[in-house]
This record gives sequence, structure tokens and C-alpha cells, in this order.
Amino acid sequence: MKVKLFFLLSVLSLSLNAQTSRLIINSNINLPKDSIEKMRLTTALNSFLVAAQQPNEENNWILPSEKIETFILLDEINGIEKSGKFKDDFFYKPYLTNLVLLKDKRYAVQISYIGLNEKMPMLRASFSLLAHKINDTYVFSSPLMSNAKDWKLLKIKNAVFHYKTAINKSKVKEYEKNAAFMDKKLGSTDKITEFYCCADFIELQKMIGMDYKSDYNSYAAENLSSGFGNRKIIVLGSNSEQFEDFDTHDLWHDRLSLVVPRKSVNKPIDEACAYLYGGSWGMTWKEIYSQFKTKIANNPSADWLNYKQNPVNFGESEEKHLMVDYVVDALIVQKIEKEQSFAAVWELLKCGKYEKSNENYYKTLEKLTGINKSNYNEKVWELIKKEK
Repeated sequence: MKVKLFFLLSVLSLSLNAQTSRLIINSNINLPKDSIEKMRLTTALNSFLVAAQQPNEENNWILPSEKIETFILLDEINGIEKSGKFKDDFFYKPYLTNLVLLKDKRYAVQISYIGLNEKMPMLRASFSLLAHKINDTYVFSSPLMSNAKDWKLLKIKNAVFHYKTAINKSKVKEYEKNAAFMDKKLGSTDKITEFYCCADFIELQKMIGMDYKSDYNSYAAENLSSGFGNRKIIVLGSNSEQFEDFDTHDLWHDRLSLVVPRKSVNKPIDEACAYLYGGSWGMTWKEIYSQFKTKIANNPSADWLNYKQNPVNFGESEEKHLMVDYVVDALIVQKIEKEQSFAAVWELLKCGKYEKSNENYYKTLEKLTGINKSNYNEKVWELIKKEK
């Protein structure tokens, strides 16, 4: 009776999400011989893949003890069926390409997303999962924790570092100092960050269960992260095997995301704070401002309102960009914090998502500082002249 009820609920779940491709299973895949067990596993896997196209928090087919570790992989699966080129939301279909029963009665599962164009197969991505049997069904996880089970562990205050052989403890202390500085500003306490230190992006992908994804062709260095509640996991894949370095600019974004989702804050103000408190591309705030003064603010007819509406990069390249508007906003943030405390900066941070008109920005800015569209250029020049 329980099996029938489970089957009916699972089928109902799939039918309610019919706008998602069903898992395709080739005849050469060795499924469980027991028909009930086969039904349980394939139905659960289908349900997991359907739920993977929804917000992570709504996916009830994740192993509860490894939820946040699996979110990293789910972020890569979400939207994977879509093709902008072919204007088809369901172009790439999920294929079960491997299923292996492990010694501990878990299954190693490999899913590949493949589309057909004029009979030519096009591989978008391949993912590896672990299937865990709980009661009469299966739930799934990223292999991250399993892959790192023999790694060493270093715990320091609110940070945990997973590494293979050695770790740069002086850099860990530097990280701890910067994180504490930012957390104090944000009023953040008891937020845990875990790092997995990989040699490069190739190793990172293997660790989380992303065997291949076309989006990352030729990528050698990249970091991926996920957060939930008071925890954040960051998998480092930028020559980070021994935690030789970290980006203080990104650290600001990481610490902020533990307090409030970054998508809910005003991006230019978020970036301005990151410049001010963490620099960018290895440069300090003073070095960024020095370049800004030389390249941009040496023009007495500079139109700061125009820079606000039409972002301009003054960095050394498109990759290592530095935005004029973010520097101006950093000066404004600095003024607000000095005169009113960081609580007022919070108000500007949460003035609303970025919009082309910047109406919410100007409305909040005027309330806090008296600066509005009419006097914006004049007031920005005053800030520039005061900054050393």
C-alpha cells in the first residue's frame, strides 16, 4: 500500500511539472533487477531533476545532511535544458548515462544533457550524483563530501577549511581578520563559511560532480559557492590548493550574502562597498582611487550624472574592469558612514535593485545626504576634491 501511494504521489509530482523533459534511459543501462526498486529509483531521479529546475530550497529530493553541498551542483543544473540559440526551453534532454551500485548500497548516477540538431548530438553537460536510499525512496547529493572525505580539516573561529596536504596559515589569519572587519560593519554573527581548496577549476568540477559543462569550455580558474541559512560553502578553483590567496573584494560579497541575499541589494552600492572595503583585482581602494583621479577625474567637465546612467570601465581590460560609477558611489558611502554610521549605508544598500532610471537610488540618497539629480555633479566634485 505504501509503495502504491508513493508511486501515485511521485507520478502526480511529475505530471504537475510536465514542462520539463523526462529522463531518457537507454536500454544498455543496468537498472536494479527488482522491479519495485527500479521504479523507486527512476521515479525519484525524475522528481529530483524536475525539482532541480525550481529554486533550490523547494527541492525535497536532496539528502538533508548535504543540502548546501548539493545546492552548488543544483545551481549548475538549473536552466540546463534551455537553448537560446535554438529558442527552445527544452532543447537539451536528460539521459541516464551510467548507474553503479556502490559498496555502501548507494548508487553513483551520471546524467548527461544532450540536444539533437539535424540528427547531430550536442552535449551541454554531464553531472554525477549519489543516490541514497531512505525508507521507500531515494534522495540525492553532490559527491563533494564523499570526494573530500580524506582531506584535512582546519577550523578557525567561524571558518572551516578543507584541504589535501598543506595550507597557508598566515593567509588563513589574514582572511579571518578581514572577515571579522566586514562582519562587524554588517552586524553579522555566527555565520559559518566552509572552503574546499582545489588546485584548479578542473579539479573543482570533479569534486562537486560536474563532469562537463559547455559554459566552462577552456576555463582553468573559477570559484563556485552556495549559501543557505547561516552557512556558506565556497569551492575554490583558482590555484587555491593551499589557500595561497583570497580576493578581499569577493570576500565583501560573500559576507554580505550571509546577511541578506545579494539579489535584493542595489548592485552599484554593493560594488562600491566592495571597492571601499576590499579593493578589486588585487588593488587597494587607494590604488583604485589613484587610477580614477588620473584617468577620469582629471577632466574638469566630467559629467557624473552621465556616468551614473551610462557605466564606463576605466580598468586595464574588460576582464579587470573598474567602473566609474562604483568609485563615485564609494565616495558617497564613505561620506554617509563617516557622518551617520554604517546603519545609514544599509539604507542605501537596500534602496532597491538597480534600475536604469536610478529613481530609488536618488530618492534614498536625497533623504540621507541632500544629494539629488539637480546637485549631483556639484556634490560629487566636492567629494572628489576632499578625497586624498
